[in-house]
Amino acid sequence: MTWRTMGAASLALALAACGGGPRVEKAAPPPPAGASVAAEVDAIAAMLDRGEAKFARKRIAAALKRDPMNASLLLLRDSIERDPVDLLGPQSYPYVTKPGDTMQGLAARLLGNRLKAYQLARYNRIEVPASLAVGTALRIPGQPPRPPAPAPVRRPDPAPTRPAPAPAARPKPAPAAPATPARNPAAAARARGAGLAALNSGKAGQAVGLLRRAAALDPGNPAIARDLARAERIAAAVRARR
Repeated sequence: MTWRTMGAASLALALAACGGGPRVEKAAPPPPAGASVAAEVDAIAAMLDRGEAKFARKRIAAALKRDPMNASLLLLRDSIERDPVDLLGPQSYPYVTKPGDTMQGLAARLLGNRLKAYQLARYNRIEVPASLAVGTALRIPGQPPRPPAPAPVRRPDPAPTRPAPAPAARPKPAPAAPATPARNPAAAARARGAGLAALNSGKAGQAVGLLRRAAALDPGNPAIARDLARAERIAAAVRARR
């Protein structure tokens, strides 16, 4: 081999060592051996808070192999894969973030479940929930919280009066048959949203009742029928595990 050939070979090796090879993407860390499902749920929620949906999806798939009917894991999977408006409902109200607000804190306080933080972030087109800043204008799904009712004013008791004679008893009319609810797509959408929220919170039995009401208010709606069938399957699996 000549000195010229040896120099060319050395130059090629140096270029390869300087980063000419393919880049290897950093993978999500595997769950520690013996980790509980609750700890794994917290770890996945933290990954989603950092916007690492790709890695979180892999961790969820692995965890569901160990516990396929875990409501928290199913909620986190839906938070990544499903439309947030479909999950949380189209109706919303405005909210401006204050000091101390976090996406998980808002989800726990306003949606009833901190694990819905990634759904709330996607609902507002925020890719990294942890980047939430003070003064951010958000849309919160659902109805705004009602102000507390004023305390009732106690009135003095009226003076006692002689009781009026009791009227003659009348025969009770036969109870009327329950009326079939009229078709109401808007009310069905609200019932469906509440049913999905109950399902994502692990309340499968309550979700079945709400989704059945939605199906009665909007017969033939294929999306409601699919959600109802899914809720009934999960409720049956939960009853079987008890």
